[in-house]
Amino acid sequence: MKNSIIEVRDFRKTYGNTVAVDGISFSVQQGEIFGLLGPNGAGKTSTLECLEGLRAPSAGSLRVAGLNPASESRKLGQLIGVQLQSAGLPESITPDEAMKFFCAYHNVAPRFDLLERLGLVEKRDTQFYELSAGQQRRLVLALAIAHKPQVLFLDEPTAGLDVATRVELHKIMREQQADGITIILATHDMAEAEQLSDRVAILLQRKLVNIGTPMEITATGAGLTKISVRTQTASLSAVPISFPGVRQHMLKDDYNIYFSADIGPTVSAIIAHIELQKDPLIDLRVERPSLEDRFLEITNTGVTQ
Repeated sequence: MKNSIIEVRDFRKTYGNTVAVDGISFSVQQGEIFGLLGPNGAGKTSTLECLEGLRAPSAGSLRVAGLNPASESRKLGQLIGVQLQSAGLPESITPDEAMKFFCAYHNVAPRFDLLERLGLVEKRDTQFYELSAGQQRRLVLALAIAHKPQVLFLDEPTAGLDVATRVELHKIMREQQADGITIILATHDMAEAEQLSDRVAILLQRKLVNIGTPMEITATGAGLTKISVRTQTASLSAVPISFPGVRQHMLKDDYNIYFSADIGPTVSAIIAHIELQKDPLIDLRVERPSLEDRFLEITNTGVTQ
């Protein structure tokens, strides 16, 4: 079993009378990609900032790579990489200068190969303020991983990036994980979190309401399976039909869409019906609940089980 590299126990963060995080606990194993999810205001940013040593917790304990982020932030800075939504780089600095500066701080050779992989070679001598938003984010990511940190904090890393760069970023994240680097991924992109994360934690109203693998989380709750059906003569749309297991039904773009709590009987009944009507089947898709579906269910209802 892998060792825990991050330990959060009864963590609470307040700003005056405002509670940002209210007594959460979790651990992250070395080499995990750990997704931190939640709507705006749930406490994700405050949790990240305290783990990164940028702010001190109001109560509870935090350990990152064996260090207390609040009292050992200088040591911690050598062991972690941070990509924030807001870069905080000087407007006049160039990617070339930034890479040399950050690598000198960490006492490693400049990683110009990362600039090439992230499409920034032609912009090496361009001032930061002249870069596009996507280019700025790619630069900050390159700086965050240049010194091969033990723990990498990514806050909305693919926001504003084109598809090709997103694919390259995901590849880089997998490479970092293969090297034993732990990644904390805060994102609003549920598909990204489901694809990349070994486990995810969902924060809601300043509390931790669910934690587990994406499969474990999507298996709980209402658990309705989406069944989309399109036929040649639309016999399913002719009259309302009640199929076993179906809890919801809707029409969209020539498709009948059913949400079933018992997929086997539902699909069997649908196929039997269209065969009886001699209505050729054009398309049938069965989709298990996604992490986004489950996330919306939790955030809309507050129900975690």
